[in-house]
Amino acid sequence: MRFSLLAAVITAGLAFATGAQAERLTDKPLVDAAWLKSNLGNKSLVVIDVRDAAKDGANPYAKGHVPGAVSAPYATAGWRAEVNGVPGMLPPLETITKTIGDLGVSNDSHVVIVPNGTDSSEFGGATRVYWTFKVLGHDAVSILDGGARAWEAAGGELATDVAKPAAVAFKGELKQALLATTADVEKARAEGIKLIDGRPAAQFKGEAKSPVVRVAGTIPGSKNLENSKLYDADKASFASKETVGSLSQSVGLAKDEQNIAFCNTGHWASVVWFGLSEIEGNKNTKMYDGSMAEWAADPARPVQPGN
Repeated sequence: MRFSLLAAVITAGLAFATGAQAERLTDKPLVDAAWLKSNLGNKSLVVIDVRDAAKDGANPYAKGHVPGAVSAPYATAGWRAEVNGVPGMLPPLETITKTIGDLGVSNDSHVVIVPNGTDSSEFGGATRVYWTFKVLGHDAVSILDGGARAWEAAGGELATDVAKPAAVAFKGELKQALLATTADVEKARAEGIKLIDGRPAAQFKGEAKSPVVRVAGTIPGSKNLENSKLYDADKASFASKETVGSLSQSVGLAKDEQNIAFCNTGHWASVVWFGLSEIEGNKNTKMYDGSMAEWAADPARPVQPGN
């Protein structure tokens, strides 16, 4: 009797483990075109095409996409929202989870995000969506390295039919370990925790300014790690672990040292967060969602040119 009970427990445990492995098809934050090709038939896989319309209005998804991919453009599908007057924020939990569920993504799905792969700023749409899944507690997510550019370069098939997924339930729970608030940034400044500004150097130095930020400059004491250094636009590939490690050291970050990445609205910051947290492996990295748009909105908070 005791043997039968033990056997049942072991069998159940193995079934659970197998199920978990089946849901998370890989633990790699970046997958290549070959991996995606070999996994397209897996029922657990949901491919999300986050490409926005081109400047001329052309729809890249309609022109051709990874077979079965669901279209959810970064700028228009509801990935970000204005919250309390701050643009580009994570939408309320019930809103973003419904958006994800409507794409056919359940808590058992492994998501692969496909940007165009043009440059670091455009690729930032994928890293921001990736961070969104992670901050909701959904770890089964990857990005196609190099995006659609890499897919086409590898001879990947292009489909033109529109995927129409059935809406499913998706539940999320915020992981505060990945999300920094203004209060967290204030505390970090007081405690000497490093703040990493992922914007271009001109904005960090106060020589240029985003229209959504009240004044030019950066949070005093922050270090600048330009997001463009983390993506090779010519080769359409994200920086290697070694490159990210070198960039991390260049801003004075020790291995696994606590830090908070920010930019103007948490877009470029997601590129830096992805590099430090997911590629280098520093799990003590948070992202300040409100970034400079929120920080500088209050004149009482200090802003100065970076150096």
